[in-house]
This record gives sequence, structure tokens and C-alpha cells, in this order.
Amino acid sequence: QVHLVESGGGLVQPGGSLRLSCAASGIIVSINTMGWYRQAPGKERELVASITSSGTTNYADSVKGRFTISRDNAKNTVYLQMNSLKPEDTAVYYCAAEGLRSWVGTVVDEYDYWGQGTQVTVSS
Repeated sequence: QVHLVESGGGLVQPGGSLRLSCAASGIIVSINTMGWYRQAPGKERELVASITSSGTTNYADSVKGRFTISRDNAKNTVYLQMNSLKPEDTAVYYCAAEGLRSWVGTVVDEYDYWGQGTQVTVSS
């Protein structure tokens, strides 16, 4: 059974930094794209950043130049380094694994998975 476990959220002052981590566990064969989404109160969930297995990255315009996504394929882990944080970055951040192939018994299945979410609050 596959799980995504996030860590690293918390409270930080404007201009500060946080690093989020998300590790996928299970008998994993491969993961196509890993990414981070966020959802602020009263708003829809939005893509923050994503990274493919080959390292191609994509960022929301609002975080370009401030956030950096990276991944360790051997550890099935994705990271989000967030610098120069602003109050508008406050949200629940969710890890996503798209096209995750894992062993289920004697077959390999492919699904998309979500983490449970971690709160990031930027406030003075």
C-alpha cells in the first residue's frame, strides 16, 4: 500500500524560509511526476510546482524565483524549498505523485496519490 508522508510545515515570518518534504512509501516501481499543490481558505487548490522523473520543473508564476522543487528518485522523495515567504503563501500544502507505479500482489498498478497536507502559515 502506498502512502505519501509530508513534513516541514509550520509558522514563519514574512521573508523567512521553510523546506517541505514528501516521501512515498510502498513497493514503488517508478513515479512519473511529483509536485506540490496548495489550498488557501476559500480558494481552489492550485499547482505550486512539479518535477518529472527526468528533472523537468514547472512553477506557478506567483512562486517563480522564490521556491525550488527537487526530488530524490532513489528515495521517492520530493522537496520544496520556499524562500522569501509572503503572507499570501499561507495555505495547506499537499504533495502529489502522478503516475505512481507500484506492486500490488503480483501485478503493477498505476495511480495518482495525494499526501494528507501540511499547514504553512506566513505571519508576523
